[in-house]
Amino acid sequence: EVQLVESGGGLVQAGGSLRLSCAASGFTFDDYAIGWFRQAPGKEREGVSCIRRDGVGPDYADSVKGRFTISSDNAKDTVYLQMNNLRPEDTAVYYCAASHLFYCSAWGTDYWGKGTLVTVSS
Repeated sequence: EVQLVESGGGLVQAGGSLRLSCAASGFTFDDYAIGWFRQAPGKEREGVSCIRRDGVGPDYADSVKGRFTISSDNAKDTVYLQMNNLRPEDTAVYYCAASHLFYCSAWGTDYWGKGTLVTVSS
């Protein structure tokens, strides 16, 4: 069974930090681009960050550059998203996603996690 299991969401004050984890199983981790999307109420799902598999460095949405850092532990088939200096507008459900493409794309995503809620209070 293919699984992407997110953890680490919660409630945090503006300026605080959280680290999200995405544990993958059931497929070959290194063959997939794996990253994070998020969806806030009333908004479209947007890409946040992605570990590419084409040798290019990770992708970040402009809104999170300099604040979020994506990393992976290949031995554990796990991807992390370190989120620092959180803002209320970061409030969303964060989804882990795996794509057979070299980069993360919503239309190309093969597997989605169920999401973890991040709430940032002002």
